[in-house]
Amino acid sequence: MLALLAASPGLLIGVCLVLGLLVGSFLNVVVHRVPIMLNREWAAQCAELAGSEPAAQPKYNLISPRSACPACQAPITAAQNVPVISWLVLRGRCANCQASISARYPLVELLTGLMSAAVAWKFGYGAPLAMALGITWTLIALTFIDLDTQLLPDSLTLPLLWAALAASLWATTGAAMPVDPRTALIGAIAGYLSLWSVFHLFRLITGKEGMGYGDFKLLAALGAWLGWQMLLPIILMSAMVGAIVGIVMIWRFGRDRQVPMAFGPYLAAAGWIMLMFGHEIVDRYLGLFRPVS
Repeated sequence: MLALLAASPGLLIGVCLVLGLLVGSFLNVVVHRVPIMLNREWAAQCAELAGSEPAAQPKYNLISPRSACPACQAPITAAQNVPVISWLVLRGRCANCQASISARYPLVELLTGLMSAAVAWKFGYGAPLAMALGITWTLIALTFIDLDTQLLPDSLTLPLLWAALAASLWATTGAAMPVDPRTALIGAIAGYLSLWSVFHLFRLITGKEGMGYGDFKLLAALGAWLGWQMLLPIILMSAMVGAIVGIVMIWRFGRDRQVPMAFGPYLAAAGWIMLMFGHEIVDRYLGLFRPVS
């Protein structure tokens, strides 16, 4: 089977599309449950610091309990959990109580499937494909968690960073990813310190916090995977898109300027674009300044 995937790019893309749809279904669970798990952990820590016993709670993690309808708590069967198709067949409603089910669930599944297929098309069969898929799935989860809660959990950003540093030990000459250990380490340090410096400068000038520490860690992870050379394009791209979206939200939808806006999704999007097309983008940009012969 592996030999067939290696020999057939079309089949590889199709398999990654289906795999991405399945992973997207799991990412919906991650996006929903990780913030709840964090809140429970923080509540337990606060209780311990206060000298009291944490309240006993039922087991809750990414596996247990089974997924259920938020309205009636009816368990979701395997047939009702087929990515995208089940939502369409059920017309976006619970099979038990007919409560509406958000369209975001199939959209996350479809997005994950399409992005996974794009990664397979770009990287082809091999270890870089596996790494790029892992990065892509983690960035999708971080994006939607940040949109919902303005949190970038350490349980996702730090493994992404450490995986990059570990993968760099097996980097091969001329490979786009992973980069060599020196480049990865400099990328991680420069990624963290660049946003850390902006954060403290902004706070010194305005007295306000302009972003969270999760943003520093995410950029450090992207720097470790892609190298320090990609950091400036990522920062510029994410800042530009974030500014445009913010202006549109204020002008078109009347968003309160005082309400914080998650920056992680723009970092994640820019990081994924540079993962896919970074070297081409940089080469074309530098080509603008080369003398015409």
